[in-house]
Amino acid sequence: MLPPGAPEFSAWFRRFRRSCFRLETLQCYLGSGEDDSIRAFLAGRSPQPHPGKREWMTLVDAAVRDGRTMQRVHVVTEPITDYIRFEVTWSYAYSVAAGEDVRIIPVLDGEPWPLEIPTCDFWLFDDSELFDMHYDAEGTWTGIEHRGEPAAASVACQVRDAALRRAQPWAEYVSARPELARRVPPCLT
Repeated sequence: MLPPGAPEFSAWFRRFRRSCFRLETLQCYLGSGEDDSIRAFLAGRSPQPHPGKREWMTLVDAAVRDGRTMQRVHVVTEPITDYIRFEVTWSYAYSVAAGEDVRIIPVLDGEPWPLEIPTCDFWLFDDSELFDMHYDAEGTWTGIEHRGEPAAASVACQVRDAALRRAQPWAEYVSARPELARRVPPCLT
């Protein structure tokens, strides 16, 4: 198990050749360095991107300019948490502006979780390098597990494809929810 932010993992964001995919399934992530931005957002202010977000936007922009694909799908249970409201309206807006393909799978209260989507988070690089993300019960990132076996990467590719088919593009998800669309930062206007 690698610790959060391990260089062996972080290097993949510059090393991948074709595609990078992220599956997110939690409804709250803690310890990401976004605490000040989240507090400002929840207080009705428009926070500026923190240094980690700026770095992510630069990374995404460079990858997309090089012709590489960066995609993310988040399974979001509704009604949404305060954290998801922040992430979907503020954080993802900047990621999309930088060129990341962000999509949402909404699951309404009382509906079952999509059968083809596991309740675990992972990153998949170039269809072959799989990293399972581990979190504690509160959503704090605890570690990264590199899954080197080809069968695990193959299953992750199937999950990715199912998630992408089922998910709505970020802009479509937000625009269908006026309470979210009002809070999108000016980076997309």
